[in-house]
Amino acid sequence: MDTVLDAQRPLTDDELRRLDAYWRAANYLTVGQIYLLGNPLLREPLTPEDIKPRLLGHWGTSPGLNLIYAHLNRVIVARDLNAMLITGPGHGGPAIVANTWLEGTWSERYHDVAYDEAGMAQLFRQFSFPGGIPSHVAADVPGSIHEGGELGYAVSHAYGAAFDNPDLVVACVVGDGEAETGPLAGSWLSNVFLNPARDGAVLPILHLNGYKIANPTVLSRIPEEDLLDLMRGSGYEPYVVAGDEPALVHQMLAATLDEALDAIAAIQRQARSGGAVERPRWPMIILRTPKGWTGPAEVDGTQVEGTYRAHQVPLSKVRDNPQHLAELEQWLRSYRPEELFDATGAPVEELRTLPPRGDRRMSANPVTNGGLVLRDLDLPDFRTYGVDVPEPGTPMAGAAGVLGPWIRDVIAANPQTFRLFGPDEVASNRLGAAFEVTDRVWMAGTVPGDDHLSPDGRVMEVLSEHLCQGWLEGYLLTGRHGVFTSYEAFIHIVDSMVNQHAKWLKVTRAIPWRQPIASLNYLLSSHVWRQDHNGFSHQDPGFIDHVVNKKAEVVRVYLPPDANTLLATMDHCLRSRHYINVVVAGKQQAPNWLTVDEAVQHTRRGLGIWEWASSDSGTEPDVVLACCGDVPTLETLAAAELLRKHLPELKVRLVNVVDLMRLQPDTAHPHGLPDNEFDTIFTADRPVIFAYHGYPWLIHRLTYRRTNHENLHVRGYKEEGTTTTPFDMVMLNDLDRFHLVIDVIDRVPGLAARAAHLRQRMVDARHAARDYTREHGEDDPQVAEWRWVRETDPTNR
Repeated sequence: MDTVLDAQRPLTDDELRRLDAYWRAANYLTVGQIYLLGNPLLREPLTPEDIKPRLLGHWGTSPGLNLIYAHLNRVIVARDLNAMLITGPGHGGPAIVANTWLEGTWSERYHDVAYDEAGMAQLFRQFSFPGGIPSHVAADVPGSIHEGGELGYAVSHAYGAAFDNPDLVVACVVGDGEAETGPLAGSWLSNVFLNPARDGAVLPILHLNGYKIANPTVLSRIPEEDLLDLMRGSGYEPYVVAGDEPALVHQMLAATLDEALDAIAAIQRQARSGGAVERPRWPMIILRTPKGWTGPAEVDGTQVEGTYRAHQVPLSKVRDNPQHLAELEQWLRSYRPEELFDATGAPVEELRTLPPRGDRRMSANPVTNGGLVLRDLDLPDFRTYGVDVPEPGTPMAGAAGVLGPWIRDVIAANPQTFRLFGPDEVASNRLGAAFEVTDRVWMAGTVPGDDHLSPDGRVMEVLSEHLCQGWLEGYLLTGRHGVFTSYEAFIHIVDSMVNQHAKWLKVTRAIPWRQPIASLNYLLSSHVWRQDHNGFSHQDPGFIDHVVNKKAEVVRVYLPPDANTLLATMDHCLRSRHYINVVVAGKQQAPNWLTVDEAVQHTRRGLGIWEWASSDSGTEPDVVLACCGDVPTLETLAAAELLRKHLPELKVRLVNVVDLMRLQPDTAHPHGLPDNEFDTIFTADRPVIFAYHGYPWLIHRLTYRRTNHENLHVRGYKEEGTTTTPFDMVMLNDLDRFHLVIDVIDRVPGLAARAAHLRQRMVDARHAARDYTREHGEDDPQVAEWRWVRETDPTNR
């Protein structure tokens, strides 16, 4: 049954008066940020010169956020809670900034914004002002791990923060507009993955103020019983607080928070008492208050408070309209600032004593600045997990499958600071070794035959990329580590979330008090070249292109060609800080080219000449065969062998690229190669045939400034796919070994005429390979079972 508390009055008259004063102070500071350029305490009548020339910001959600913040502070002090706040209605930036200044944290982080009248003036001026701070709850805001542009991810971030933080309470405000998004709708069921015995708690607060920018919100207009049933069906016990009379709402919200926190404490006591751990029914709060509460009721004869018109700036012509200016001053004075701030402009003493102290302040909680609590992972020596490679191309082994035991032992060695996330694809992506030491976390019902489900699992699997991404971001931003494994084609689902996380990383690099967090690591398997059986819908390598658009200082892309190089790459990624690392690797049986020691050196270099596969013998080559990605590497080596066999006089240099960003100049990316080094490897004037895993134009984009760019010819995925065989997939996109040989013949000066017969044989070989698939339903064994045979000269290895 839902609980509607309208009679309990836990606050004494004095507590109510002080709490309401604190709320009024936060509301005053919020309005001041939106409007005022000067005269912060209204010591003189407002003039047009006191008003900002551009009025930016969002008032509508802010009074509700200020109410919630004030009441959370009360229970933090009363219960000595370790708590943080995630603000889903991120447009309410001025409200959260106001509270961090009231708590003193803003002035501690930004010394130019003092805790006095001059500081208040600067607080107002900086908001949504050139050279200032954004209007959202951005990375600049102490206590925030959630950028205001991330509409739909508040609840998943909250649960990510709560995992493995047993003493933490994460209050999460969900805006009723945000609640209409798919990611948010899916995230209510995150409680299925929250273990009250070892994790913290999430207290969702669904703030229904009724409107979005221009329309009513769905959850505010459906029958309340339907809304309550929706929340109950998601595993919550909903508590309703509704009203527009401040004194009554204060009492109702105080009583409701007390009851909800009592319920959380009881759930955790039960789960931690040593008995069976079961999925509880967690409390959540539905808060109904008017949009733009305490703001102008009407403007120019039109209702504003309680409507969509309060969403942004209720009075929009303050500089030009004397009536609007007078109404703004009346609005500001309605909060009675003379009672709230002393002669210096600081909050009066009784307000200064209300918030928590030190790290108990939500704006100063160390977990919200995750780098402060981050600890290095205990990583096993990856070299001991490597494949023994006596000769290039042997043995056959799937890279992801080789990585699996190492990931297993990373999980075992870091039982509270590392989790593996994936949308129902951990086993499919050959990381099933993890289940030798852990399970999939699961708090819902189980039946006989279920596979590796338990409340204590360290693998987070749910068929929602949005949830996996949000959980992992919340986990990383509060000081832990993780890996997200996914099919390559479907990681695109989180493109917008990646955008926001990349922006967060970029911005926080320039905020001195923000400490670096662990990198966001993607392991993309089941990639474009081995989704021949699933067909065109599963064939898309474009996530790399998306990530490369982000700032160079925060993105890294790796395409290891074999298992040992994948091990070295993942070890590097899990040790790194403050990056987005994208690693693309195969899971199918494939040749292995490098010993562990060679893989370590190759990974450190990022790219390099494979001497054992080259025939230029230290001289200038006739052609450079470059490759990036496991399947392109295989096809390039097969092409190199064909050239060695049929054109033995041709001097071929084979270059493999692991770190994609090495292709850029060092002026464009921290990993970039200087021009002279690039020219040394790729030459300044010889043809370069480049076989690339993804869309070929990305290589041109990364190298367009290079001396020899006009001689660079790239083969890659060109949006040709279907349900077919592995080799037919590469032929569809002209990435196959035969076509690479044709490219060499066509582009090496003087070769076309004397190699015409070979070129014709390569064309015929392509036709024959396709005919075989159409007759037999599989690739010709001469292609599928090809293995590298090196030259007899031992100096080549």
